[in-house]
Amino acid sequence: MLVDNSLNERPSDILVIGPAWVGDMVMAQSLFHALKRRWPNRAIDVVAPDATRPLLGFMPEVRASIGLRLGHGALGLGARRNMGRALRDAGYGTAIVLPRSWKSALVPYFAGIPERIGYWGEARIRLLTHPRRLDKQALPRTVDKFVALAGDAGEPLPEVVAPALKVDPADSKAALDHLDLTGPLDRVVALCPGAEYGSAKRWPARHAAAFAKQATAHGWTVWLIGGPNDHPIADAIMSDLGDSANVTNLIGRTSLVEAVSLLACARVVVSNDSGLMHVAAALGRPQIALFGSSSAARTPPLSDKAQILSLDLPCQPCFKRECPLGHLDCLNKLMPDQVFQALERA
Repeated sequence: MLVDNSLNERPSDILVIGPAWVGDMVMAQSLFHALKRRWPNRAIDVVAPDATRPLLGFMPEVRASIGLRLGHGALGLGARRNMGRALRDAGYGTAIVLPRSWKSALVPYFAGIPERIGYWGEARIRLLTHPRRLDKQALPRTVDKFVALAGDAGEPLPEVVAPALKVDPADSKAALDHLDLTGPLDRVVALCPGAEYGSAKRWPARHAAAFAKQATAHGWTVWLIGGPNDHPIADAIMSDLGDSANVTNLIGRTSLVEAVSLLACARVVVSNDSGLMHVAAALGRPQIALFGSSSAARTPPLSDKAQILSLDLPCQPCFKRECPLGHLDCLNKLMPDQVFQALERA
């Protein structure tokens, strides 16, 4: 790897503007690892919204997280200006902006950080000192796009080390106790039925319920895990299940920290292409990842313990939030028995 000697002579700290999506923040850990490998003496701080900031506590590469309390998509010009000005004397020599929006580059700009790196997007070229053109063919995966920013423009992609979240066993025990989850963990399936992006990435509730019935009939305990926005699909799953002693609906009952801590306990994780899919991969859990409208070539679970299930239909991937053809065959035709067979292999 080429080395920027001027930056090595000036061991100033690095500020990263982190993503608002859970999966993207998990993949950002590969960037943090690459930065620490290149500049071991430079501390890394990360600005993040509340939706993803808790993940940074599981990443030893990050010294500190800085909360940006704005709603998803909010401009918040005044808040970003105030944060930037407050960081002027913090000693940052480099800023790396991961989101490609114009507003995401404002904090480093207002902070006067001398080196501001990010990809072109939304006419923000004047906010960055080192804008990069994104070559999607050379960098097909999201994680590659992130890690490339740790190197100099035009140089080969630095080594991509898979994310590895570090969970304190005490946090897992606290989550288990808080939610009164008892019994052996070696037959627990964590089923994550949500996907914030849209319904074209969500396995149908009736399939998830049928899978849960089959799993519990074979001695598995099923935990439903997800956020508050996953209540509708969780309610549909539980309605299809009826009374089941071995299925526990934890949707919306956990913080993100607790969700991560519980996934670390599960024997196997079954999920859509979602943020929790990337969390499970970073925890090294055996997992089954279901792909509908999205592509495992772009956002795969970065784990050798992952099984990817996709029907590879001619209409896949379309990358749409809702099925543009109205049939959602990519997930409707992915049957529960196929997923159960993958569970048995796992």
